[in-house]
Amino acid sequence: MSVIGVSPSTSAAARIGGPDQVLDPASVRTFVAEQLAGVELDGRSLCVLVPDATRSCPLPLLLSAVHAAAHGRVSRLTVLVALGTHAAMSEPDLARHLGYAPGELEATYPGMTVLNHEWWDEGTFTSVGTISAERLAELSEGRLVRPVDVRLNRAVVEHDVTVIVGPVFPHEVVGFSGGNKYLFPGVAVKDVINVSHWLGALISSVEIIGTRGITPVRALIDEAASLVPGERYALCVVAQSGTGELHAAAWGTPEESWAAAADVSAQTHVTYLDAPVERVLSIIPTKYEDMWTGAKGFYKVEPVVADGGQVVLYAPHITEISVMHPQILEIGYHCRDYFVKQWDRFSGTPWGDLAHSTHLRGAGTYDDEHGERCRVTVTLATGIPEAVVRAANLDYLDPAEVDVDAWATDPGALVVPQAGEVLYRLR
Repeated sequence: MSVIGVSPSTSAAARIGGPDQVLDPASVRTFVAEQLAGVELDGRSLCVLVPDATRSCPLPLLLSAVHAAAHGRVSRLTVLVALGTHAAMSEPDLARHLGYAPGELEATYPGMTVLNHEWWDEGTFTSVGTISAERLAELSEGRLVRPVDVRLNRAVVEHDVTVIVGPVFPHEVVGFSGGNKYLFPGVAVKDVINVSHWLGALISSVEIIGTRGITPVRALIDEAASLVPGERYALCVVAQSGTGELHAAAWGTPEESWAAAADVSAQTHVTYLDAPVERVLSIIPTKYEDMWTGAKGFYKVEPVVADGGQVVLYAPHITEISVMHPQILEIGYHCRDYFVKQWDRFSGTPWGDLAHSTHLRGAGTYDDEHGERCRVTVTLATGIPEAVVRAANLDYLDPAEVDVDAWATDPGALVVPQAGEVLYRLR
């Protein structure tokens, strides 16, 4: 699979590790210290962007290394959690996520302030410029034509230097996550998020996910990031899925370090099958607290499911579709063409909600005569009530009826533990 206009990546980033390696913490600390020693930080303010708990990496190790290299040099140090439109993290969650005892931030990270990205508060944002309708048309290869006011969390603009710290994985919207994605959509206004996610949906998740190089969505994100004042760097890492260890770490501009990490992720986070499977059981880890985030268990396996097959998302701990995006329950889950071919009806719905809907429902077609016809069946075996699941246009299975061992012995089935990070594709 490929996306029109994608070109191979090149990177001038500094990098340690590789697809067949596991880094020890000491080497990671040394690498971070060496890279930050070359950045002019003395007397300047530093904003560090980090992921929330839905992204896997040894964040306490990385953050402590950055803090050790910056503390005593910078005039101000702020950590901003790039929530996108996810729920805010509580103090106990932040403490566990960042590596300090609750209420003891100052003792572990002296002089450091931690903020959630308050995407729901318009006062959080400031504009750094505009992407014109003509330019968006060019970046999107004609798929979207409208201006975009590029607004992001003012904390980034109010610091001299920004360092992005986070992992890179195959991603359903942009190809591979990480890099400037922590700015847009990570700490961006909802409109920027809606535009980028809907552009990805128009291309389709199954086509763009795991695509190397500069996809149209990555081009849009990089264009928006180029408008941000101040210096930008990134520490992009490749985590060993399910263990918290690191295969690799890269440092440089967000564009360079992302490209270097994505090259490694493409070799470590993609599993290839020789033939499609009839059924998939995706076991969703507890770090995904609702179906808005847990849907990654579908995105990452859709490419290997046979036509007419089934994906079961097994997550007894998930009890809601999305707390932060209730309109998903109003529109339900549908394929892309269901919305595109009824655009007069859906154009006013938040585009990010439309994108999430199509990503979880997968490939399909729609026309007035035959209605909607989706390629695979999506079944939720969760704590979400059956009536809610069926109203959202998905199939329901009582999670108590899921026998993981029986699934594992079925030759036509694939069982994916810790689903949501590793991408499955056909050779």
